[in-house]
Amino acid sequence: MDWHIQSLIRELERARVEHACFPITSFTTRISGSPRVVCGGYDLEEFQAVLVRGMPGGSLEQIIFRMDTLHRLENLGVKVINSASAIEKSVDKYYTSTLLEDASVLTPRTMTVEGFRDAMKAFEELGGDIVVKPLFGSFGVGMVRVDSRDVAHRVFKALQVTRNVFYVQEFMPHGNQDVRAFVIGDKVIASMLRIGETWKTNIARGAKAKPHRLSHELETLCVKASKAVGCDYAGVDLLQSEKDAGFYVTEVNSTPGWEGLQTVTKTNIADSLIKHIIEICSR
Repeated sequence: MDWHIQSLIRELERARVEHACFPITSFTTRISGSPRVVCGGYDLEEFQAVLVRGMPGGSLEQIIFRMDTLHRLENLGVKVINSASAIEKSVDKYYTSTLLEDASVLTPRTMTVEGFRDAMKAFEELGGDIVVKPLFGSFGVGMVRVDSRDVAHRVFKALQVTRNVFYVQEFMPHGNQDVRAFVIGDKVIASMLRIGETWKTNIARGAKAKPHRLSHELETLCVKASKAVGCDYAGVDLLQSEKDAGFYVTEVNSTPGWEGLQTVTKTNIADSLIKHIIEICSR
């Protein structure tokens, strides 16, 4: 069983909260029938809350169906954490970037296009040193740094074959390190410095975690970023640019892991999350 699930179950048992664990890939729904939403043999209409810990890959139809079902649960009065809307916003890098900009949160210059020629123009406009990211993705998988026009040509041609959208972001020198803040509600409950062997700083890609405390100003920024996407809890990534020393939000993750973060903080993250959910359900 996943480490995060084990941690959550341990805290639920400690709090004497009835709970069940089931895969999001086993929804059965009914229209003009009862029970209306079942998963893992459980009638989810009887639940006060459902905590979404991940969205496995699948076909477009499968993923849309899962999200539709989460929306359905919300309409039936079940609290979904994070909400279906927040998950939809955060999983889409372009959507997230627009929400951050609209909330006046600094985020790297980015261009998103569909055509090869427009992608090449974006490469030039963003300074000829970019990061190409999958529109939907996590853990740093599929991200490529491109600082050569010839390489850009080959990368964009390859992506064009599979009809990908080109999400192109300026590369910001950052000393191979950034900050991950864990936001619950209106607070940053823990944060860490992530130091990578390369420009990628994901713990899942081999980066090391070190204890790190944010200033009040940066904590406020992380909470603002989380709220811009509509999250009850989130992992917010902050990068300090070597060019202007400014702090930029590069990602808001609505299903963040915390195994690495837990090793460098005394805060019991699973306990804090469960207490927050209990509070939400008691309102």
